[in-house]
Amino acid sequence: MPTLFDLEFKDIFIEGPKVIQPRVFGDHRGYFFESYSRRDFQQAGLDLDFVQDNQSMSHKGVLRGLHFQSPPFDQGKLVRVIQGAVQDVIVDIRTASPTYGKSYSVVLSGDNQTIFWIPPGFAHGFCTLEDNTVFTYKCTNLYNVESEGGLMYNDPAFEIDWMLTDVNLSDKDQNYLPFNAFNSPF
Repeated sequence: MPTLFDLEFKDIFIEGPKVIQPRVFGDHRGYFFESYSRRDFQQAGLDLDFVQDNQSMSHKGVLRGLHFQSPPFDQGKLVRVIQGAVQDVIVDIRTASPTYGKSYSVVLSGDNQTIFWIPPGFAHGFCTLEDNTVFTYKCTNLYNVESEGGLMYNDPAFEIDWMLTDVNLSDKDQNYLPFNAFNSPF
């Protein structure tokens, strides 16, 4: 049964992830929207159990990723931006998928209020497009350092057209393997 606050779920060319657009209600006081509704997600075929929420603040040009957690600690993530903007990127690392190794990019911002569902089996990263960008995400599994992995963010195999070329990376993110040396755990 539809409600006043329905979320609109959009499929992309890669099976599984979804771009979600909430219905935003605004007036002279500000705005309101539901960023998550268990009912709406279940109606969209996503019966999820979120167990951890994370938030980061980054300055323009910070690139975080491409990260994943291996099974049994693999995570689905529901990501969005509260303030600022990011180019959010995923790479399909599910070996049985017809889109294995393919990437997808979407801009998430405090202005567009777009939300992105990323199921397990994807490497994920984002690059901040504005200073003081606040990025938040809900996870379906707890963080586990031993199961953490990553891929080179600028590997030509992924054909990612990053919106910024001058980026700030952590030491860890600078040292990930290229895709041709990667053995996916998915």
